[in-house]
Amino acid sequence: MARALTTLFIVFALSGAQAARTDPIEKVLQMISDLQGKIIGEGNDAQKIYDEYSEFCEDRSRNVGFEIKTGKAQKQDLEATIAKETATAESLNAKIEELSGAVSVDEADLKAATEIRAKEQAAFMAEEKELVEVLNTLGRAVGILEKEMAKTGSASLMQLNSAKSVAEALAVMVDATSLSSADATKLTALLQSTQETEDVGAPAGAVFKGQSGGIIETLQGLYDKGEAQLEESRKTETQNVQSFQMVAQSLKDEITYGNKDIAKAKKDLATSAEIQASAEGDLSVTSKDLDEDVTTLATLHQDCMSGAENFEAETHSRGEELTALATAKKIIEEATSGAASQSYSFLQTGIKSGADLAKFEAMRVVRDLAQKQKSPVLAQLAARMAVTMQSGSNEDIFAKVKSLISDMIEKLLDESQADATEKAFCDKELAETEAKQTAKEDNIAKLSTQIDSQNAKSAKLKSEIATLQSELASLARAQAEMDKLRAEEKAAFETNSAEMEKGIEGVKLALKVLNEYYAKDKAHASADGAGSGIIGLLEVCESDFTKGLAEMTATEESAARNYNTETKENEITKATKDQDVKYKTKEAKGLDKATAEANADRAGVQTELDAVNEYYSGIKARCIAKAETYQERVSRRTAEIAGLKEALQILEGEAVLLQKASKHTFMGVSRHA
Repeated sequence: MARALTTLFIVFALSGAQAARTDPIEKVLQMISDLQGKIIGEGNDAQKIYDEYSEFCEDRSRNVGFEIKTGKAQKQDLEATIAKETATAESLNAKIEELSGAVSVDEADLKAATEIRAKEQAAFMAEEKELVEVLNTLGRAVGILEKEMAKTGSASLMQLNSAKSVAEALAVMVDATSLSSADATKLTALLQSTQETEDVGAPAGAVFKGQSGGIIETLQGLYDKGEAQLEESRKTETQNVQSFQMVAQSLKDEITYGNKDIAKAKKDLATSAEIQASAEGDLSVTSKDLDEDVTTLATLHQDCMSGAENFEAETHSRGEELTALATAKKIIEEATSGAASQSYSFLQTGIKSGADLAKFEAMRVVRDLAQKQKSPVLAQLAARMAVTMQSGSNEDIFAKVKSLISDMIEKLLDESQADATEKAFCDKELAETEAKQTAKEDNIAKLSTQIDSQNAKSAKLKSEIATLQSELASLARAQAEMDKLRAEEKAAFETNSAEMEKGIEGVKLALKVLNEYYAKDKAHASADGAGSGIIGLLEVCESDFTKGLAEMTATEESAARNYNTETKENEITKATKDQDVKYKTKEAKGLDKATAEANADRAGVQTELDAVNEYYSGIKARCIAKAETYQERVSRRTAEIAGLKEALQILEGEAVLLQKASKHTFMGVSRHA
């Protein structure tokens, strides 16, 4: 009795546990299903993490790539700047060397000219001193002779008249203590030098017989000749001084302008060196940053590839595990159904009602999922499941409903894969297109800045050229006026000086005639003094004419000197401005050419940017302008697949129980029979 009660208790316990799924085989299947769900959930979580990591890799790679591109462009610009400044420094050094050489040559020329001028001046001063002394000696000798001639019947006059040569006359004068021996020696030497120069022998003795006038005339001739030589020497000295001053001023101007050019070139060289040093410092920093970015990108690619490989390995491992679990589950379902039905036949009670509940539970899960996700496709699936459940055997119903759910899961997985592929395409195209767009816009901005800068600089140069040309025109007009005025002044001087010289010569000739006449005829000279008065007036006229001619000559020389100086300065100014116009015109043309090329480049880049913008609009319409984002679709599909798998697990569990119950019933009937 106790044994029967125990058996009955066990039956009721097992029967009551039907709803709790205490069948060991069913429990194993349920555990496998739970493990499959857990593995799938882990796969979904891993997929989400990998998607985020993949997005990070793409963003980081794109940003680092853009930094590398920017760094390379900056490096190229800095290297170009360094090369340009190096060439500029070489050019300026060559210019400084050339200018320094020219200044050195000018300084050497100035020094040589100064030394030559000093020698010329010393020679002139010695010659002038000697001539002045000779003229003074001659003047004293003539004065002494005139005084002796005035003494009638004196012994000295008789000795002078009896002298046969000028040397004898000078010896007589020395003996008479009228003339010093030093002066006599000088005059004798002068006479000998003059005779040798003129290749004339000593005068005949008859010239001096009975008269001393021949001696006076000889000495007076020497005096006039010495005076003319002194005047010519002084005139030559004046011309040499003027020539030296012009040459020295010209050389000094060239040295001054050369030193200014050297100073400017050195200043430009310092500026170029500063720019080059700054560019080299920036290049060092940019190169270092670029190397770091390249290393970062390589490390990032390696890390991202390792992450992708790990994810693929984990996904493959989970797939193999799911395959093994599905295989084991299938084997258990197919191989243990008979044994389970025989061992647990007492569990048939309520199987049919349990299977119906399972079917409706699965349908409820699908219907609730359709409502939650607002999915028309799942709603249609729930409706088809309801229609399928109305007819056919339980095994057929389970098979059809499972097939519907499995097909839907496969469809959702395919759509998910298609969305993932589309997202990868969109991310790649959007990133690349945005990078191109940014690069083109930056290039256009850079070209626009370059064009504006070149236009402004060209306009400034053209304005400076116009100013220089205006200044050159004014300088040319001023020089033309100077040339005209100088020509008029010179013509007037030549006319007036010729008249003055003619007047001086006429007065001198008149004085000579009168002096010779009154010197011969003393009676008329002392009659009433009229002759002396005339001679005196003529001498005053000669002095006035000579003074006027000297002043006129000095004025002409000063005007000529000023004209030459201003003309030289104008020539230097003109040469400088012509060079400025030449270089500025060349630079302006180069800027205009570069601006035209930059405009063409900008137009080409703008065309490329328009094409990129057009493509970008299409990509945004395809990838961005959607009612539901990719993340939302992934989340929705993940929930739909999880819900469908849950419904499928319910159906699979109940299908196994149904198979067990059918076999158990069959075995029970056989035993009873």
